Amino acid sequence: MKYRGYHFPFEAARNIRMLVLDVDGVMTDGSIIMNGEGDELKAFNVRDGHGIKLLQRAGIEVAIITGRTSNVVEARARDLGIQYTIQGSLNKAEALIELEAQSGIPANQCAMMGDDVLDLPPMYCMPLSLAPADAHQAVLGYVDWVSDCCGGRGAIRQAAEGLIIAQKAWESVIGTRYNVSPAQCGWDI
Repeated sequence: MKYRGYHFPFEAARNIRMLVLDVDGVMTDGSIIMNGEGDELKAFNVRDGHGIKLLQRAGIEVAIITGRTSNVVEARARDLGIQYTIQGSLNKAEALIELEAQSGIPANQCAMMGDDVLDLPPMYCMPLSLAPADAHQAVLGYVDWVSDCCGGRGAIRQAAEGLIIAQKAWESVIGTRYNVSPAQCGWDI
């Protein structure tokens, strides 16, 4: 059964220790803006960034595996405190092996959010795969959960909340700090 939106695969998410993210189409809407000198600009969603910080407070590591190489990604990872970033990876299954070695977290304790076919090989190695609403059809056909939101438009935040609920960390990470319940955020649990 495929899960979507506020209907999340909580059981599969219970033992996740790391969320691996693609960048273009997941952390961003997939647009790349270049100036005349070839410098790249990307727009990141603040709520997605806050979702990443909430995951970290819940004890879930966040990592990046991306096919492109960009100084902007390095800066955003630093800004969010993301320790593990692998760029320029056209073979993301190999990058996952490198990530496991760097982090000490095995793939069977990772989830990945991706939006294109390049993201599928590492997803095949993980117990939980996630996608934004506007992901490629092949990805939408494979993943365990699809966000109500598009890439760069809140998909990470929605996934983060689902993972935090699954980890039974809502009260300590969100509830007490912000005085908000899962139901107030759209979750029917």
